[in-house]
Amino acid sequence: MITKIPYGRSFVELHTAEEEKVAVLTSQLHSMHSDGKEMEKVEAALDSPIGAPLLEDWAKDKKSVLIITSDHTRPVPSRVSMPPILERLRKYNKDIVIKILIATGVHRETTEAELSEKFGKELYEKEKDNIYVHDAFDGNSIVYIGTLPSGCELSVNKLVKEVDGVIAEGFIEPHFFAGFSGGRKSILPGVASASSVMQNHCAKLIGDPHSRTGNLAGNPLHEDMLCAAKLCKLDYIVNVVIDGDKKVVECFAGALEKAHEKGCEFVSEYCRVSPVFADITVTSNGGYPLDQNVYQSIKSMTAAEATVNEGGVIICVSKCNDGCGGDELYKWFAEHKDAAEVADIIAKTAPVDTVGDQWMAQILSRIMLKATVIMVTDECSRHIVEGMKMIWCASVGEALERAKKLKPDYNGITLIPDGISVIVK
Repeated sequence: MITKIPYGRSFVELHTAEEEKVAVLTSQLHSMHSDGKEMEKVEAALDSPIGAPLLEDWAKDKKSVLIITSDHTRPVPSRVSMPPILERLRKYNKDIVIKILIATGVHRETTEAELSEKFGKELYEKEKDNIYVHDAFDGNSIVYIGTLPSGCELSVNKLVKEVDGVIAEGFIEPHFFAGFSGGRKSILPGVASASSVMQNHCAKLIGDPHSRTGNLAGNPLHEDMLCAAKLCKLDYIVNVVIDGDKKVVECFAGALEKAHEKGCEFVSEYCRVSPVFADITVTSNGGYPLDQNVYQSIKSMTAAEATVNEGGVIICVSKCNDGCGGDELYKWFAEHKDAAEVADIIAKTAPVDTVGDQWMAQILSRIMLKATVIMVTDECSRHIVEGMKMIWCASVGEALERAKKLKPDYNGITLIPDGISVIVK
């Protein structure tokens, strides 16, 4: 049996023997394929907005609008979705001032090359003077908004307060602690201050059992994010759903809550899978751009966590050509004895004392306390993987042999070729 696993911009092949008990968990989104009419999907959604007027009608009396869009770590097809948004905003209001804000959260700055690829060279060159990249650590670009249900103080990029209307484009997929991506996440963590992101991602909220993949009900992180979006008057969203080739298969446009809920229902229907518990699980982050670093790769590990047996082995196939993705995440494990010590320290940390990458360290330590983690990554990331108390392997075949030695009496193998795209329930 040969299974293709996304790796960077390509794939690696996992070979398993016929006699081995192998279960493959895949999202039905991967069985869907774009019909090539991606922009038509966006146009159709904009023609029938959910719970909101037509975008052109919404914008016709506004002097200025801010469009928030995702950064280089998210495969949002802005070259497809942005042109119709811009066209409609200007349809009845040729003098409208449009600014585009890149929602980096606390990630590094998106480069010009990445922006050109995201928007397409022609659109980027035309709009680049209107494009701004959020910096969560720049106090001069941040304004205070208010207090969220958890007690977190919300501050965001000041451009949000300088316009008459805010809309967001993005995409909806399962999210490992916010339930789903898209919608309200464009504000928090997208364009929030570093302090607000830290408090929202505190140990208490991350550790809440409702803060899991595919769940919004009672999820305290989601509740804070939704409140933040409303306080910032995020009125309109244009969120797409993409297939395994990062092509648009559906689009949801309209009012923040109603359009996002419809999108989440659609994704849930296609992404929910039943666990097949095994001693060895293999997963990936779905390839580029989501597998550029260890930080992002933890997301797919949570899918494996949900279906691996206690004391088992998780193999994560992720190129990680950009390294760890956060020095602080690396230090959590490199500077402490083991995952248990990391988990204990974080559990005792107050929300206001949350530090960078703490939430990812908390989730990774939880995973490592359940199973041994083997990472198949780019050679340049070997020292990072090993410094974080995980096992590094050069190939998925080598990783599987290593796992079998760790679990000689293993009861089977569960493969999740794209751990980002499934909701294991």
